[in-house]
Amino acid sequence: MNGLQTVFTFTLPRGYVDPAGNVHREGAMRLATAMDEIAPLQDQRVQANPAYLSILLLARVITQLGTVPEINTSVIENLFAADLAYLQALYRQLNEEGTSRIHVTCAQCQHQNEVDLTQLGEW
Repeated sequence: MNGLQTVFTFTLPRGYVDPAGNVHREGAMRLATAMDEIAPLQDQRVQANPAYLSILLLARVITQLGTVPEINTSVIENLFAADLAYLQALYRQLNEEGTSRIHVTCAQCQHQNEVDLTQLGEW
């Protein structure tokens, strides 16, 4: 029997630029626990702005991003919009569907294919 995969690596489309100007693209995200989804609901920033929930969730489940020593809300807040959207989609896919793979259909030829979201940043 294979063990449950709980950590998934990813490559950001753009990359996080740290205060020193270094770009960090490679990272890892773990599956969320019930507490990861419940605890942020008590945070005043989420109560004031429900959209902030995704910032707190990602700060909890991203375990590594390049050589950034600590992943916190400040790091997530300073991601480019494309990277934030990518991580939100990856989070949803991993935690709601249980896999990083999605089925897509080409808009031009209607060919169906399976794509691994963790590989998207590498294109």
